[in-house]
Amino acid sequence: MIKKLLNKGLGFLVRLIYGKLPADIRYYYRDTYYCQVVQLKYLIKDYFIKNKYKQTSFSGEFAPELQFALPFAYWHYKNGTLKATEAAKFTKELYFFSPQHAEVFQTRTNEGNYNYEMPRVLYSQNYNMKKWCAVPLKDHYKNDIYQYEKPILIVANRFNMEWDGPPISFYSIALLDYMFTNLKEKYTIIYNRPKPQNITMDNSDVYDLDEFNWIETEHPEVKLMEDLFVTNEGKANNFNHLQFMIYANAEKFISIHGGTATLASYFGGTNLILSKKGPEHHFNCYQKLYPKFSGAQILHAKTDEAVINYIDNYYR
Repeated sequence: MIKKLLNKGLGFLVRLIYGKLPADIRYYYRDTYYCQVVQLKYLIKDYFIKNKYKQTSFSGEFAPELQFALPFAYWHYKNGTLKATEAAKFTKELYFFSPQHAEVFQTRTNEGNYNYEMPRVLYSQNYNMKKWCAVPLKDHYKNDIYQYEKPILIVANRFNMEWDGPPISFYSIALLDYMFTNLKEKYTIIYNRPKPQNITMDNSDVYDLDEFNWIETEHPEVKLMEDLFVTNEGKANNFNHLQFMIYANAEKFISIHGGTATLASYFGGTNLILSKKGPEHHFNCYQKLYPKFSGAQILHAKTDEAVINYIDNYYR
């Protein structure tokens, strides 16, 4: 009852202040306020007592886990209040700092995104973060194994259902051909589009772009992350672990809206993100949030033409 009344009150406040915004954007404002109110009950434990009491749990999608759940857990670790964490399978290496981590969720769900025990969920109008601390994945996973004569360029693609419809933001074969043709002499290009069996799936269907055989035929110089996982020279425990090891040795990334873009932004350097649509645009996530993960330079392209322009000016 209290939660329902509080949500109604916060919803009224948001309509009063942000009434001109679309309804499907306004509720993110309300959720941010609600999360901040919930955190008030931990004021004494977090700032005065500081016992190891906090047990975080997240079953949502990969992007919000990286954006909010992981930095929240790391803040508690640095604060001396983290007791344990739990998340989806293949996340032990993500929570490397956790005193006790359990992989308890076999799939990721949209419902899991709305975890109001975190200071923020999904998109937020306020990125002046409290109880949020950047996780040093790059420093932790940098290694001498995945090093090449030319600097590494990660091209992280996806071809998934978006908003219950067909793919919107993805690198087509024509665009991949432009990248590979113009950049493979300068970089060791590693192409990454994980197959479903190697990651924890959410509610989005994965489609076939038919690009892997094409890459092997037309651009054999390009390395496939899937092939590197087969040889597994770094003895990675899982595909996520391998990604962290290889990304940690790279300074240049080309990625796609969602979890691929968020992960790449954790490893510094320059990250070109193609995002044609999404609440991220309204909340300026790529300008306000994504640079916070590692200090990376974020280039946000809204069209294929903008991708080519950024490649020509920042990668060639």
